[in-house]
Amino acid sequence: MSSSRLPSRRIAVICTAVALALPLSACSSSSDGATVKGAKLIKSGQITTCTHLPYAPFQSEKDGKVVGFDVSMIDLVAEDLGVKQEVVDKSFETIKTGADLNASVCDVAAAGMTITDERKQNLDFSVPYFNATQALLARKGVKAASVEDITKQKLKLGSQSSTTGEDFAHSHGADPQSFESSDAELNGLRTGQVDVIVQDYPVVQNWLKDPANSAKFEIVGNLDTGEQYGFAVRKGGNPKLLAAINQAIKDAKSDGTYKKLYEQWIGPMPKGADAQ
Repeated sequence: MSSSRLPSRRIAVICTAVALALPLSACSSSSDGATVKGAKLIKSGQITTCTHLPYAPFQSEKDGKVVGFDVSMIDLVAEDLGVKQEVVDKSFETIKTGADLNASVCDVAAAGMTITDERKQNLDFSVPYFNATQALLARKGVKAASVEDITKQKLKLGSQSSTTGEDFAHSHGADPQSFESSDAELNGLRTGQVDVIVQDYPVVQNWLKDPANSAKFEIVGNLDTGEQYGFAVRKGGNPKLLAAINQAIKDAKSDGTYKKLYEQWIGPMPKGADAQ
């Protein structure tokens, strides 16, 4: 996933984890923040996460709370640090460029974000925590298994603004209509603004769980783009927090927690998805 070109969306700060007792010996704190086990946090007693909503199954709002695979993974980091997690909904543009982290809006970015060399210039990424692919979703009856098929048939392609899916479409000669969010992109398909959309496969898979969507649309192509998601912290600014995130990912994969969360939020876990 990538970003939105629109001005910053509403900011919704929602507690996603039960607060744990914060040992006095574990941190030094002030009204300006805290250091917990060497990790710098902008607010005492919590880890603040920037994300871009909605992006189910990785993050979405349900019953007044932000939930999803990414949220549950960062909850593991919060538990290890003895703090709670709070989630802030931001434009993905300001997430992927590092602007929110640099401005101390949040401690970590968790937004279904693909690790790329360009983004590494602005962010320090964790080890990969999810292997991602892209999918083409179309109205039933449309036959277009690749971006090249779409351009040859002069079909209208939609993408989410500034995402790796959009970049992939451009690199294969397409000029997709850009939508500000995944929901807007899906609505573009629903309303006939576009014939096909490109989006991360797990997101498309989640859409098709809705009978109203599965009755009208189907996946016509799978694009193995070799992408991997990572969580991110401020460039050069929080190595201990990055280490804590990496350790939480490693522990979750080794003790079975990763598989449990994967199956809870995404579905059956492919073989090797929890490889270190």
